[in-house]
Parts: sequence; C-alpha cells; structure tokens
Amino acid sequence: MASKASSKDIKTVEEKLQALYDLQEIDSKIDRIRTIRGELPLEVQDLEDEIAGLETRISKYNDEIGTLDADISAKKNAMVASKEAIKKYTEQQNNVRNNREYDSLTKEIEFQNLEIQLAEKRIKEYKSKIEDKKVVNDEAKEKLDARKKELEHKKSELDEIVAETQKEESELDALSDKAKEKIDERLLTAYSRIRGNARNGLAVVPVERDSCGGCFNQIPPQRQMDIKLHKKIIVCEHCGRVLVDTAIAGIEEVIEDVKPKRRARAAK
Repeated sequence: MASKASSKDIKTVEEKLQALYDLQEIDSKIDRIRTIRGELPLEVQDLEDEIAGLETRISKYNDEIGTLDADISAKKNAMVASKEAIKKYTEQQNNVRNNREYDSLTKEIEFQNLEIQLAEKRIKEYKSKIEDKKVVNDEAKEKLDARKKELEHKKSELDEIVAETQKEESELDALSDKAKEKIDERLLTAYSRIRGNARNGLAVVPVERDSCGGCFNQIPPQRQMDIKLHKKIIVCEHCGRVLVDTAIAGIEEVIEDVKPKRRARAAK
C-alpha cells in the first residue's frame, strides 16, 4: 500500500513561495529586533572572555609569586644550614691533629661561604622577580576591576533592551517555528543556507522595478515572466536569493507610464 503524502509534499510552487516569503517576513522582523541590540551581545561576550583571561593571568602570577616565595624560604633555610656547618667546621679546626685535616675543614668552610653568597644572590633575584610580577599583577587587577564595572554596565544595558523586546521576539520566534512546519526540509535547508550567507539575512526577495530586491541587479523580462507564472522556484543568478513577484510579496506593482514621456519628446 502506498504511503500517504505529507502536506508538505502536495503544496504547489506558488504555495511554497508564499510560505517561504511569509517566513522571511517573520525572520526579518526578528532580525530588526536583534539589530536594536546592536553589538551589545558581542561586547558582553568579549568582556566576559577578557575577564576570564585576566583572572587566569592573575591566578598564574599569584602561583608564580608563591613559588618564588617558597624558593626564598628554601634558600634562607640553606643559608642557616651553611652557617651551622661553618660553625661546626670552625670548632673542629681547633681540635685537628695535622695540617691536612685543617686544610680540608678550611675548604669546607669556604664552600659553605660560597653557598651562602650564592643563596643571597638567588634571594635578591627572586625578590626582584616578585616585585616585577607584583607590578604586572596589580596592573592586571586594576584592569580586571575596570572590565568588571564595564561588563556590569553593558549587561544592565543589554538586559534593559532585551526586557523591552523579549515578549515580541518570543512571539515572533513561535511564529517562525510554525511557519517552518509548512515548508519541506530540503527547501528549508536551502533557505537557511542562503540566509546565513546574506549580510542582511534576506533569502527570499521580491522583484521590484525589474531588479532583484536583494542585490538590485536587473532581472531579464523573460525571467520575470517565469517568476510570475509560479511554475518553479527561481533564484537570482547574481546573489542566489529566491525571487518572488509582487503578488506573492503583497506589494503593489509600479508600472511607469512611458507614453507621456514619448509625447513630451515628440513635442520638442
């Protein structure tokens, strides 16, 4: 038994074009509402990303400062150990039995003194690095505070705009979803693709004044006739948008009266 055709499959081309144009009208209204928000959503996202980056950077600086502080403590402990060793070796020198033992202890004392000097040098280096990192870290903290205040302001501004338009946008979103149900999947996919590639989001446009309503290139008379017949879906050969006639778009067609112009030229 043959399967029953869906309502999407049995629509005429004219009905399909009308459904597409109706969907385009709804989606264009949604686009206009979102345009009111301008760049605010992107600005908010950028600020959130920047804040996250600054927080990561500050955390990294704090970890590095903590590591340097631990290194300083380790060097200080090594200096204490070296001083104790020097004290011990000095006492042992008083009880040596020969020059060889004395010289050996002297070398140990010299070595420990060098270790103390090296530790002091490293501590100075670590402290200098800490100071540098603290300066950069403080700058990052100031920038973070400024960005947080800016984000708070931008979010407040965006929330205010969203609150004003949310009801209308929600209603239009519901209408858009309902309109999409009338269009077969293949056509809807093509519509979404064209809309995504178009700067102004227009995928379905009327032919007005013999031109494409999207890219404004001239449409040949024969092609205009084909569009008016509604026998097949026709796209603009220049921009790829779906073309509809003024009847589908519900626009009153403007026909220029060329006779008066001719008569005026003849009079001259």
